Amino acid sequence: MFTGIVEELGEVVEITAGPVARLTVRGPLVSGDARPGDSIAVNGVCLTVVDVAGGTFTVDVVAETLARSSLAAVAAGDRVNLERAATPATRLGGHLVQGHVDGTGTLLARGPGGEVRIGLPAGLSRYLVEKGSITVDGVSLTVVEAGADSFTVALIPTTLAVTTLGRTPVGGRVNLEVDVVAKSVERLLSTADGTVGGGQEDR
Repeated sequence: MFTGIVEELGEVVEITAGPVARLTVRGPLVSGDARPGDSIAVNGVCLTVVDVAGGTFTVDVVAETLARSSLAAVAAGDRVNLERAATPATRLGGHLVQGHVDGTGTLLARGPGGEVRIGLPAGLSRYLVEKGSITVDGVSLTVVEAGADSFTVALIPTTLAVTTLGRTPVGGRVNLEVDVVAKSVERLLSTADGTVGGGQEDR
């Protein structure tokens, strides 16, 4: 579990392709106390550390993760958002984030004052509400406007400076994770045939 508060802007050092890709990332802060088996979110994707050495950590990335996220497109030298898993003592500065990407969006436009519009993949818009939470490349953000196929967020100067969102180009892909609470509520309200609504029948 994470909070969507990026701790460090890391750098991809090496990528080894294969049925299971191996990714080595330089991140002195997050790797400083990391051990094999620990979880680190890389651009919002929860990954398991398999090795730590000299300010870097290495993770394995399976095909499902590559297909569902933007990690398949990263290259050596790319910057990535890093966050260690939360602990019971962690301040919840963002919101509850699982690190399980629901899909990728496209950065459509940048406006004055840090406003950014991001295109949504089909099926995710129902989980977004104005002033609700969404995670973009591992960054916990508040939805300003929720549309049918896109949404907007407002990025403060600090977020632009210390995360990848300040350098993502228009047309660039970003990882999206919608609020897990919204997904859980939908599941609880779903009937056996998959429709939403219902409740107990009158007796």
